[in-house]
Amino acid sequence: MSILVTRPSPAGEELVSRLCAQGQVAWSFPLIEFTPGRELALLPEVFAALTANDMVFAASQHAVTFASAHLRKLGLRWPHAPHYFAIGRTTALALHTASSLNVRYPSDREISEVLLQLPELQNIAGKRAIILRGNGGRELLGDTLASRGADVEFFECYQRCEKSYDGAEQAMRWQSRGVTDIVITSGEMLQQLFALIPAWYRENWLLRCRLIVVSERLANLARELGWQDIKVADNADNDALLRALQ
Repeated sequence: MSILVTRPSPAGEELVSRLCAQGQVAWSFPLIEFTPGRELALLPEVFAALTANDMVFAASQHAVTFASAHLRKLGLRWPHAPHYFAIGRTTALALHTASSLNVRYPSDREISEVLLQLPELQNIAGKRAIILRGNGGRELLGDTLASRGADVEFFECYQRCEKSYDGAEQAMRWQSRGVTDIVITSGEMLQQLFALIPAWYRENWLLRCRLIVVSERLANLARELGWQDIKVADNADNDALLRALQ
């Protein structure tokens, strides 16, 4: 088994390092990279106005990383007043580490659907909800909070940028290295990989690989694109991906 990890840095390299330490053959092939978001400059003013009736949501640990770096640069701290929520355990830990504040998150799956089941998020009419995220992303969290009466505002803390590769060159490299398993953690990256690899390699190599994905939604997208051998990890962090690859 030879594993291709498409996660961005540094999580992708960390997973590859842990796999290699276990005697596995693994390669890092990040499909996207992160840069600061266009709305970071607005955060200090918005945070200064938050009250105990307000909520802050971290949609990913990258949103936390970029927001924290911006606050630190200005000598500011995360505000104590609002209630904090994170999409999952990894993001919650990043936010708690950055702020030392209590962060609520779903205990099982790191997806919006499970976060939205938290009791505190059922009666939120009239509350302000700040969602820290990257460019684009799913609208489910914001749409559902708005449908429950919250005043929702999105803040782009980082941008995801596609890394540029020669598809034929990469396909030849990974097929010749015997890659049999591919780790994919977002629909955006799955479609990017599918489009990158030329048709011949797609049919004769890519679609024959086993995919390790992080949600049923992603597995369904993979099936629509033509994959048949798909394993869903029980979470989106590297610990869960390692378990899925055992």
